[in-house]
Amino acid sequence: MIADDEAPAREKLERWLADQADVAVVGSVEDGLSAARCIEQFRPDVAFLDVQMPALSGLQVAAQLEPSRAPLIVFVTAYDAHAVRAFDLNAVDYLLKPYDLERFERTVQRVRVRLNDHETGTAAVTVSRTREPSCDRLLVPDRERLQLIDAAAVEWLEADDNYVHVHTAGRTYLLRRTLQDLLSQLGEQRFIRIHRSAAVNLACIESLTPLFKGDYEIHLRNGHTLRLSRRFRDALFARMGR
Repeated sequence: MIADDEAPAREKLERWLADQADVAVVGSVEDGLSAARCIEQFRPDVAFLDVQMPALSGLQVAAQLEPSRAPLIVFVTAYDAHAVRAFDLNAVDYLLKPYDLERFERTVQRVRVRLNDHETGTAAVTVSRTREPSCDRLLVPDRERLQLIDAAAVEWLEADDNYVHVHTAGRTYLLRRTLQDLLSQLGEQRFIRIHRSAAVNLACIESLTPLFKGDYEIHLRNGHTLRLSRRFRDALFARMGR
């Protein structure tokens, strides 16, 4: 799958990939949201992602993929400043524009090696999100498609085994992610953990009511009530300036 907001860049990759006997291009799109939808629909083995694209950057697309189902990633960009972040996301390679055919073919060979290693069990294919900067938008499933929602619209998060319920004012979305993973992506300056299995958007808190043994009730602006565990109480009070 190819994602690049510049048509000549997409066409170049399409043309050179077509010359590879063992490669088929299942999608070619021009923005990050379309890239995420294409990955969800076609499950490609490899995604060539431009770093800077509308809606979501290539780095943000990679960071929001479920690790167990993520394709191998090759980042393509004109800016070498993104290289360190690209390899933090476990990219197979990083094509710096303008690249020539020889450099492209080295990338394809690296992809073949990684795919072979993965199939034989000698290498793990994972996507690390630990060093990706916070994202202002979150990619969520909406019926049969994916859409973007503003991180500020998320009121609270509720963990459920390997899933997280993402609660907004009008909808609840279910993501196959861990709570800590999602907090790392959204940015813990906006959200804070209030329980082992829950986190809240600080801007949505209206008031707190003390309970027994150091616990509190958190009252959100939407009228919903959550439990604040005493284990996380001091951290919340510190963030609220108390």
